[in-house]
Amino acid sequence: MSAARLEGRTDITLFLQETLSSLWCDAYLSTGAHQANLVRFRAGTFEYICDVYSDLEAKGEVAYDQTVQDRVVAAFGVSGTTEARIARRSARWINPNEQAAITERDHGHLIAHCIGGSGLGLNVFSQDRKLNRGYSAQGKIYRRMERYCQERPGTFCFSRPIYVDGSSVPRWLEFGVLREDERLWIEVFEN
Repeated sequence: MSAARLEGRTDITLFLQETLSSLWCDAYLSTGAHQANLVRFRAGTFEYICDVYSDLEAKGEVAYDQTVQDRVVAAFGVSGTTEARIARRSARWINPNEQAAITERDHGHLIAHCIGGSGLGLNVFSQDRKLNRGYSAQGKIYRRMERYCQERPGTFCFSRPIYVDGSSVPRWLEFGVLREDERLWIEVFEN
């Protein structure tokens, strides 16, 4: 890739990161039935926007509500190299009490380890097993998108969970990739 094209791609990536993150936050806040506490931080080559509701509870700013859990609003960044991926191998749940033992669910990753996803618990969620492992038609597309990012380090991608209640289990998962031809490939998957 030429230097000018690489610079243009970087500009597109930066534009998408800022524009999409703003849109995602607005969409999340407009559909939320509870007060949100949005926090944005970087882990490796990815950024995460999280709703840390429990922090509001701990500070006494809102009443304790066992139906509202901390959760990720969006994860986005560029796929990492093999060296960056080797260091990320451990994961745990945001909420270890989720119904993870149900045989049709996996400990899925919003951003796969193979593309540089964080080993932090916030990157892990309860995911439909057929989607996560590529067993369903949707799962095959999902895995193809992850492979695209894995085979092309430096590819901008995002994962946005969409919730219907206060839990940390998304009903849908929007996954997007900026292709080499600078077109966005976006799919929405049932979870």
